[in-house]
Amino acid sequence: MANPRSPRFQLLFAFQLLLLLQLQTKSFCHQYKVGDLDGWGIPTSANPLVYAKWSKYHTFAIGDSLLFLYPPSQDSVIQVTAQSYDSCNLKDPILYMNNGNSLFNITKEGNFYFTSGEPGHCQKKQKLLITVGNVSAESPSYGPSALPDFAPSYPTVFGSIPQPPSSSPSLSFSGIITAVIGSAACAIISGIM
Repeated sequence: MANPRSPRFQLLFAFQLLLLLQLQTKSFCHQYKVGDLDGWGIPTSANPLVYAKWSKYHTFAIGDSLLFLYPPSQDSVIQVTAQSYDSCNLKDPILYMNNGNSLFNITKEGNFYFTSGEPGHCQKKQKLLITVGNVSAESPSYGPSALPDFAPSYPTVFGSIPQPPSSSPSLSFSGIITAVIGSAACAIISGIM
């Protein structure tokens, strides 16, 4: 059994800890409260573009989630297409959430469009566009336009369980490099003793 106070053991432990930390940092997901302190509601006249500003200050990734908080008797949130977002069309939403504590899980890259499901709220700029990944973000306009129709579907209010993209490996390149360096260091240290 190795002595935990020996330099060899401490170096081996340090490499293992480094590898563990490298792998752990890749699994963190964030839950974002939409609007932060403002929550989800009709923007005030003092801050009419609260949601446009809010989305610009956050970087979203697959596995993250959006939490919409609002009084369920007064509001709701719907996911819509780009065209419905621009024209404030509330008909045929992709997803309808109305429980006041609505969670949307991000499961793929792209642009996601949300608005209030209450008539008149969208026209008062209660709408949100987020961009996930390396997708060109369309600037929100408040009239009809020819934006691409991106409409992912989610089966429940809480979304589906996030899956890693099929094109990406399960370990990152830096994680593999750390594992190789750690294994080489372990082999060298074991050979010295």
